[in-house]
Formats: sequence, C-alpha cells, structure tokens
Amino acid sequence: MSRRQLERGQALRGIVGPGGVEPLPQGGCEAAAECTVLHIDMDAFFAGVERLEHPETRDMPIIVGGTGPRGVVSSADYIARSYGVHSAMPMVRALRLCPDAVVFPPDGAHYKRVSEAVMDILLSVSPEVEPVSLDEAYLDVSGARRRLGDPVRIAELIRHRVHEEQSLTCSVGAAPSKLVAKLASTRCKPDGLLVVPPEQVTAFLHPLPVGALSGVGDKTEQTLTRLGLRTVGDVARVSAATLRGEFGTALGDRLAALSQGRDDRAVVPSSPDKSIGAEETFPRDVDDPAMIHRELLRLSEKVARKMRAGGHVGRTVVVKLRRADFTTITRSRTLPESTDVAHEINAAARELYDAAGLERVRLRLVGVRVEGLAPVSESHRQLSLDEPETGWREAEQAMDAVTRRFGTGAIRPAALAKRDENDV
Repeated sequence: MSRRQLERGQALRGIVGPGGVEPLPQGGCEAAAECTVLHIDMDAFFAGVERLEHPETRDMPIIVGGTGPRGVVSSADYIARSYGVHSAMPMVRALRLCPDAVVFPPDGAHYKRVSEAVMDILLSVSPEVEPVSLDEAYLDVSGARRRLGDPVRIAELIRHRVHEEQSLTCSVGAAPSKLVAKLASTRCKPDGLLVVPPEQVTAFLHPLPVGALSGVGDKTEQTLTRLGLRTVGDVARVSAATLRGEFGTALGDRLAALSQGRDDRAVVPSSPDKSIGAEETFPRDVDDPAMIHRELLRLSEKVARKMRAGGHVGRTVVVKLRRADFTTITRSRTLPESTDVAHEINAAARELYDAAGLERVRLRLVGVRVEGLAPVSESHRQLSLDEPETGWREAEQAMDAVTRRFGTGAIRPAALAKRDENDV
C-alpha cells in the first residue's frame, strides 16, 4: 500500500491520543509543544489553481495533465480521485474512469507563481522553511513559538492565511520529526490538521503499511511483504541485524530507525536543487536510434539551458529510458569535471543510451538529468593544452541570449532543425 492509499478523502482536524485521533482542544494544545516540525502539503495544488482560473468548473472533476494519446495525469482534484484517478496515470485510462472530467494542460509558470506566494507565507512565520516541491514544504517552528504560540496555533495560522490570501487549502502535519509530520499531513488530507505528540509516534506509525516509510519503494516493499512484514509495526519487531542482512547496512539501519519513529533529519532552509532534468513521452513508441539521439540532444539542450539560467553546473549525467511495456531503465555516468554545456551532457547521454543495448527496442519515453549540482562560481574548469579559450560554452551562452530576445526555438542545433524540416 502506498502513501496515496493512506489519504482519507475527508478533512480531519485532531491530535493522536491513546484512544486514537481526538479533537484538538480550543485555545492551544500543551501536548503539541514538542511537535515543532510541520509538513505543509497543498491539496490537489495544480487542479486547485486551475479551478480558481476557471470558476465555471465548480463541483466538476478536474484533471491536469497531457492531453495527447500518450499524456499522463499530473494532478487530479478530490472529485476525480473519488473515481480512482491519480497522478502518473495514463490520461486515456483516467478519462475512462472519469469521463466527465475537465482536463487542463499544465501551466508550470502559473503554478510556480502561486507556489512562491505560499512559500512567502511560510517564510513570514519562520525562516526555517525547506521546500520539497511546488506544493509542499517542511517548517521548523521552534523559534516562532514565543511570538506566535504553540505549533497548533501556528499551523492554524498558516492554513487560514493560505485560504484567505490564495483561496486554496492545505493540509498540515505537526510532529517531532519530518517522517511523522509528512505522514500526518497525508493522513488528514484534504484541508486537515493532524498532530502526533512524541509519546504517540509509535502508536501512530505501527499500524501503517510498510510502503508509508520514506525510502521504501516497490521492490523493497515486495521484499518486506515476502518476509511477512506488512506493517511498520511488523518491521519494528524485527532486529536491526536481520534487516541489515536482508537489505544491507544502510537501508537495514534506516528501516530499523524509521519503524521506531527515529528520524533525526533537520529542516534545511532553502535546500538547493539536487538535480535538473527533462523528459519527453513520444506520441508513438520509437525504435529508431537516430530519432532517439535527436531527442536526447533536444533534452540535453533544455537541461543545460536551465542549468545556466540557475547558475548551476553538475557532474553526473543520467538517462531515463522507458520501454513500451513501461519498464524503466536508468543509466548514469560521472564526468571528469562539472559542466553546464549541452554538447558535453548530450555526448554522455548518447553514449549511455548506445551502451544500454536498446538499439531496436521500442521506447515510449526518454529523459536526461544532471545530478551533483553546484554553483558555477565554485567550479574551476581546467582547460586541456589543446582546448581553445572559447568554445561550446560560449556558443551556447550566445544561443541563450538569442533565445531570451526572440523566444524558444529561435535558434537551435542543426540536427534539431533538420528534424523539424522532416516533420513538416
């Protein structure tokens, strides 16, 4: 069972006590004094923003995602979710489940603007804000208690301001750790607040399915299930030595700690991007290596442009290759030096694809990502003896200037222009 299956589908406002979830007391909550980690999760964020833009869709199911034959769901409101629609589902299937849904293509720029407004609300409460994505963040309110009251008061303040200022709802989990705070916000969605005091952490965690633990993916969950460990409590009753023997030292120790509610990760303000990537789902499955090479080049250009715009360089290039049967393969290579040059990123991506042995295997999606990001100001590139002082990076910076002035597509590598001519 995944975190998605933990969602209740109805607002919940309470505190976990000895007898289960109890109503929050009015006028403050002493039991929540140590629950200084909040997880704020916007409710069906993309769909909620679209509903604000299109008030005529009130009481109608909304789906945000690609509208082509290979499109997937990015977000669905809670009406659509009641029909079984969820993110990452093929759009064709989603519309079979919910044929009356109104579908909107994603508007990333608009979602980002609204997200920034929400983050500004959080930063006005505490500087200790760790954004996780456009629609969720962790908040450490230890330093805000004297000014604003206990964590419950702060959580209610955040929920009120998000609703009043952005006309959106969010769910908040309050707990002693990031692990439990996130699970609490998931449990009380949508538009809820759930507090898990330290003395109730294990009681809250142990009935949950093992898939609720962060870092437990499908394969790990399958292995745990094969061992007869279906709940977090089952894992907690197994010795750390047994878990290490089955999963290795790092994952085994992590599972042992998390199952007991131990999570010492701190809220890290303004956590820098760890990777920048782009991917494309083909309209039809593709088995032509030349077409895949061109798509890898286009994605490499896009990734490098994002990196230069953000002042990042990176060393590890990752390609994502999804076959027609939805099996996904990833390959990575660490470069000798950090880069933000599309020519170098594409060379590594192309080599990774060629070495994957998928030359005539039909692919439905390819992606390129660069990891191990660092500020370009901290990168010191060592020129080789025969390397000119100006080259690919300068050429791509000139292309950036043209793009900023005339728009995306105004200038591109010849190989991509040739593809567009063939497509006409």
